[in-house]
Amino acid sequence: MTAAFHRATPPEHPKCVRILIVGGGYVGLYTALRLQRKLKAELHRGEAEIVVVSPDPYMTYQPFLPEAAAGAISPRHVVVPLRRVLADCHVLIGEATAIDHAKRIATISTLSSEETGQTEQIAYDELVLAPGSVSRTLPIPGLADHGIGFKTVEEAIGLRNHVIEQMDIASSTRDPAIRDAALTFVFVGGGFAGVEALGELEDMARYAARYYHNVKPEDMRWILVEASDRILPEVGEEMGRYTVTELRRRNIDVRLETRLESCADRVAVLSDGSRFPTRTVVWTAGVKPHPILAATDLPLNERGRLKCTPQLTVDGVTHAWSAGDAAAVPDVTAEEPGKETAPNAQHALRQARVLGDNIVHALRDEPLETYAHKYVGSVASLGLHKGVAHVYGRKLKGWPAWFMHRTYHLSRVPTFNRKARVLAEWTLAGLFKREIVSLGSLEHPRAEFELAAGGKHSSDPKGSN
Repeated sequence: MTAAFHRATPPEHPKCVRILIVGGGYVGLYTALRLQRKLKAELHRGEAEIVVVSPDPYMTYQPFLPEAAAGAISPRHVVVPLRRVLADCHVLIGEATAIDHAKRIATISTLSSEETGQTEQIAYDELVLAPGSVSRTLPIPGLADHGIGFKTVEEAIGLRNHVIEQMDIASSTRDPAIRDAALTFVFVGGGFAGVEALGELEDMARYAARYYHNVKPEDMRWILVEASDRILPEVGEEMGRYTVTELRRRNIDVRLETRLESCADRVAVLSDGSRFPTRTVVWTAGVKPHPILAATDLPLNERGRLKCTPQLTVDGVTHAWSAGDAAAVPDVTAEEPGKETAPNAQHALRQARVLGDNIVHALRDEPLETYAHKYVGSVASLGLHKGVAHVYGRKLKGWPAWFMHRTYHLSRVPTFNRKARVLAEWTLAGLFKREIVSLGSLEHPRAEFELAAGGKHSSDPKGSN
């Protein structure tokens, strides 16, 4: 059963245009910001309406997740509240479950849908489909039960709590098997997410070990598993090799051309025959298009992404737009034909500006702009004061690359408020010691009350895996 979300068009403006943006990530937020500014007069006159549908009331700036996991940035400063920055938009917390573009209707499951059994149907004039991506998992035994992702701020903070908790377990047991499993950390995936998360958390755990009388940095085993023959391909082959050397110098076990075959019964089994009892398996081995794309009548390519034009319209369809991870956008700057822009934040931020401008152009019957941006390179953090970069053909490593990483992402995080808060935290972190406390009980806040009220205490009150 569905409940209609009727078009809120004032009588004096029968031609009010509703722009529906599905997704509150990079593309969704920046497109809404662009439209909010470009259509300010129309919005105030009631001639246009922007509806943003997002499963979370905030946008997560994902490049800061590793530093949030390491405690260098507060979790609340990694996210941007949508309602605050999109004051002229209608923000609806929910997820699109189906889109019938032929009828210009989107079906939305909201927070109340589970209780009422009803979904919302939103009619629209222009559609921006930017739901992003989801983790790409494989049918590996034990992965669904014991794996930990690293795409959300909740996962980043949960992983931080988990790592410190494993150190607490190792410190409090005399059983060598339990201790070894607690101090073995396996990361699967050698892209940005895996390498940066591993680098920051290993750095944090090594620092935290000084406060444990019976846990030393050399007691911990950190393992990076990558199926291909290189890591961080975005920074180039030379910087990728340097990263492997740097990680191994820190006693991190980097295994290339190796796959995780099982993590059942808390034992990580690798394709090279190695077996590691472990309580921590972090899965960062790629992403796939959001499932909502398959629940539309819009054209998809062989990888499940929306076929788009260089003007960021959905190919062969009117009044539909896309960019970012969900879109297969032709790279007009590439030398070889048929190449698409990479699904990363660098392109997503720039595409959102062009997308917003083109929607305004379309509404005003003006020519559309073509998205053209030559990839300038990448930067990656490997922990405090350590990093690699390959930007505009220049290769940097160590402290200069780390500093460039921080400077670049500080300039890109949305709103001056967030920039100031992140900069203040970095400044304070340079003056004072790290915070290494685990707040795993935040994940189960009612556990103690349930026990006090006579209920059964959770078998895993702090979310340990």
